[in-house]
Amino acid sequence: MTVLPDDGLSLAAEFPDATHEQWQRLVEGVLRKSGKEVSGEAAEEALSTKLEDGLTTRPLYTAPEAAPDTGFPGFAPFVRGGRAEGGAASGWDVRQRIAGTDPVRVNDAALADLENGTTSLWLAVGDAGLPAEGLGRALEGVYLDLAPVSLDPGAQFAEAARALLALYAERGVAPEAAHASLGADPLGHEARTGVALDLAQAAALAADTAAWPHVRALTVDALPYHEAGGSAAEELGLSLSTGVAYLRALTEAGVSTEAALGELEFRYAATADQFLTIAKLRAARRLWARIAEACGAPGAGAQRQHAVTSPVMMTRRDPWVNMLRTTVACMAAGVGGADAVTVLPFDQELGLPDAFARRISRNTSTILLEESHLARVIDPAGGSYYVEQLTDELAHAAWEFFQVVEKAGGQAAALRSGLVAERLAATWAARSKKLATRREPVTGVSEFPHLSEKPVAREPAPAPLTGGLPRVRRDEAYEALRARSDVHLAATGKRPTVFLAALGPAAAHTARATFASNLFQAGGITPVHDPVSVTPQTAAAAYAASGADGMAVLCSSDALYEEQAEAVAAALRSAGATTVFLAGRPGTAAAAVDEYVFAGCDAVAVLSSVLDRTGVAS
Repeated sequence: MTVLPDDGLSLAAEFPDATHEQWQRLVEGVLRKSGKEVSGEAAEEALSTKLEDGLTTRPLYTAPEAAPDTGFPGFAPFVRGGRAEGGAASGWDVRQRIAGTDPVRVNDAALADLENGTTSLWLAVGDAGLPAEGLGRALEGVYLDLAPVSLDPGAQFAEAARALLALYAERGVAPEAAHASLGADPLGHEARTGVALDLAQAAALAADTAAWPHVRALTVDALPYHEAGGSAAEELGLSLSTGVAYLRALTEAGVSTEAALGELEFRYAATADQFLTIAKLRAARRLWARIAEACGAPGAGAQRQHAVTSPVMMTRRDPWVNMLRTTVACMAAGVGGADAVTVLPFDQELGLPDAFARRISRNTSTILLEESHLARVIDPAGGSYYVEQLTDELAHAAWEFFQVVEKAGGQAAALRSGLVAERLAATWAARSKKLATRREPVTGVSEFPHLSEKPVAREPAPAPLTGGLPRVRRDEAYEALRARSDVHLAATGKRPTVFLAALGPAAAHTARATFASNLFQAGGITPVHDPVSVTPQTAAAAYAASGADGMAVLCSSDALYEEQAEAVAAALRSAGATTVFLAGRPGTAAAAVDEYVFAGCDAVAVLSSVLDRTGVAS
């Protein structure tokens, strides 16, 4: 670290220091202009955002709120990175996932990826991928002493591990030259399928790989909990409990604590909430370092992390937007210090990704590394009062949940008792309400949907493992609505249609008409807007010409609703409208309309009701 000499200059020395109270008074003035009379801490609270796990993002962070000392990169508690050099030398490991059952096609994809920027391969093996005996053909032409291989083998971890290690021996790769993750994860498999596996078999595999210094036998995969709707703290807490269970199994099998710590790789989801992802990876290293310290091996507690862009955030409609989501997630994973990053292709949820999607996914890392130089700075978010505080608060929330799981008997017992499923289901239910009310928007799905987009078709992918925790997606409620609309389109040649009855000048109706148009399109319902604003005299004719399926929405200002809503609604009903909505808060022109749509309403419930009324089968 370079210490610059004191040159006697002090920036802004002629200005007095501002106090927190002065800032709060400025906030009070701004809020007062918007009609909110709050002061002091209440004013600051009005600008805060509630997150999951009881966390809050505040509008201002200052030095007195900084988290405990985070140390240096490569040293306990490893908050700032597991390696002293970080990714400055070569960046993170660009790990491409390949799912498929045909070894020849997997080989083609693997070679194309490695020739174009990928630095390691992540292969699905077993029930949801390649047969273990197909590994040799799938890795034909791959320089195994240069390209690390990570396996996702499910229940067949022993067979897959034997096949890969035999392949190393067959091709003359020395044990010290082999870099691999064998992927044994019995508890993760149980979370996915509900089928328990023997931890002793995984421990035996770790003992067998003792002579392979860079081969890790076990993976602690937190994706099953993230994909079941878990929060960041729940994902961390369950990964810790899984890791502790594996440490116990390994040490009971005679593996030393230091060696056991070296056998584990952790896999976490990276989302488009970049700051939460950065904090999650930093908190994960701190928490695992605490466990290693408690086990008597503090120097061996550098957590090896593999970050994967979140499947939960991926959408099936307008999948091109997924490129933006995965770019932000990849950036956050890199800034957070992940050792390996997998960017899932934008068409991941539609089937087997095509060559274009795979190219975009690997080039995402390449651009961030080679053009944005994102890895040149070690822990670039370190020192940010916000990031440090968020890391600290998330670490405490995760540790609290980890203790709950351990008190319940550990990870296996918590899975089998239903504790994990119930906790994650409750978290997802709360989040689902935000999605349904569009408090958590999904671009291209619940916001700015594109009804005329051409479907993106892909070859079916191998069926995922099921039977355990559910797999949720942010778009699932809206996807179900859009699927109903698709069926109606195929049967009738048109989508369900609603008429937007805009009243008065554009200044009066544009905002609410735009809101209503977005809302109805999110459910696959086509909004029709007359080019000329309707009046009580023209409403019936405009509605009849629209082709609407019994639905109309009044869109205007509150003042015009008072003047015209009743007459326009009556005219619409005379023309055949069975339900008249009003874009605005309940109570406005109450006698004239049947229902309301407004910011914060349950959009999913409204849209489902509209589809029911227009005769669209569920």
